Amino acid sequence: MSLIKSISGIRGTIGGAQGDNLTPLDIVKFTAAYATLLKQAYPQEKIKVIVGRDARVSGMMVNRIVCGTLMSMGVDVYDTGLSTTPTTEMEVRAQQAHGGLILTASHNPMHWNALKLLNAEGEFFSAAMGQEVLHIAENMDTVSFASIEQLGSYHPINDAIERHIQAVLNLPLVNTEAIKNARLKVAVDCVNSTGGLAMPQLLRALGVEEIYELNCTPDGLFPHNPEPLPENLTDICNYIKNNNIDLGFVVDPDVDRLAIIQENGECFGEEYTLVSVADYVLGCTPGNTVSNLSSTQALKAVTGKHNGTYYASAVGEVNVVEKMKECHAVIGGEGNGGVIYPELHYGRDALVGTALFLTAIATKKMTCSQYRNTFPDYYIHKDKIQLTPDINVDQVLTNIKQQYRQHEIIDIDGVKILFDNEWVHLRKSNTEPIIRIYAESINENTAKNMADRIKKDILNSI
Repeated sequence: MSLIKSISGIRGTIGGAQGDNLTPLDIVKFTAAYATLLKQAYPQEKIKVIVGRDARVSGMMVNRIVCGTLMSMGVDVYDTGLSTTPTTEMEVRAQQAHGGLILTASHNPMHWNALKLLNAEGEFFSAAMGQEVLHIAENMDTVSFASIEQLGSYHPINDAIERHIQAVLNLPLVNTEAIKNARLKVAVDCVNSTGGLAMPQLLRALGVEEIYELNCTPDGLFPHNPEPLPENLTDICNYIKNNNIDLGFVVDPDVDRLAIIQENGECFGEEYTLVSVADYVLGCTPGNTVSNLSSTQALKAVTGKHNGTYYASAVGEVNVVEKMKECHAVIGGEGNGGVIYPELHYGRDALVGTALFLTAIATKKMTCSQYRNTFPDYYIHKDKIQLTPDINVDQVLTNIKQQYRQHEIIDIDGVKILFDNEWVHLRKSNTEPIIRIYAESINENTAKNMADRIKKDILNSI
């Protein structure tokens, strides 16, 4: 697998020939480029960077290279060690740092790793800043290493997760008394990554009566595909159903995505993690919401129920955050189980999602499935179409846009065609000649048929 460079970072597989994956040389170049950009942005200051990582097997090795490179650039390193993505994001602000590096390949399998870039707000880099890092890494002519007198210092941080949890507990909408009184039995699957350090501790602090820990040893040996999709969650689903457990939570390796399992062993639906949390938040603090164009319209329906306005952004966390700030949203996120609650910070955070969801069912005195049944049912069908490298993907999307011009179309990120109570969203991949196809309807077969029809239209337009 080739190294993938994008404006959001650099990722690839570990081990093998140079150029075929993420090598130590790649890590040094990219880290040095990131430090160079920060030094250019803050020329009169001693640069301070937070580093955090998930538990994947290569994490220690990558951490040592990153921290050493930053120090060689004259950057002071504050290392949270085994941490979560939202914890590292919050730590940037807590330590008043100039940026942060998260060493995680998120939901990718264990042989992957990546570097994700944060700005001084603890938020992901903008497209322009990410592009500049790529440019510096390609040339390296503006990179200069520090003299022996100017080397950076190294500082371990051992309590970042604890302070993150305390910040969640301090939120006005988190009701630990109600959760305690509900006497809940909760299972949690942390895919043997850093969720195992954070999630059980959070559940105990929230007052959950019984906690069943599955795959909570942070050794990076993922027991199943780490992406929290239904096909990867059969073990915890069966465990909950067979052991009379009230509900379950599943997180990905860096703990920014949250999946929920109902007491009947059925998945709550990753799209409905944000919908349910938003319903609770909007019931307490009315306002606006944001999700990306490929997320369910159930959020729009819930927002309207609470007299708020729903806004759609381009796909990507940085785009969701930008739109949330623009329209002063009180809650937002992505349909992959990513909850962004600005009262805490602008980043997807499974810990705050867990706390708000538990408060919702405890205060409403509902089971997990009863709460799920209060929301409209929508089905999203996901597909993709492989194109040859010589095909002009932009022209293909323009042709489809012209073909469906009688319908309302949103084109801020690919082409989204709006029908009466349904939609189809087409996006091109940033790394390969692929068009991704998402279709949503109140009927599962209809969603698939819509995607198939658009797929056929694309093939006919080539």
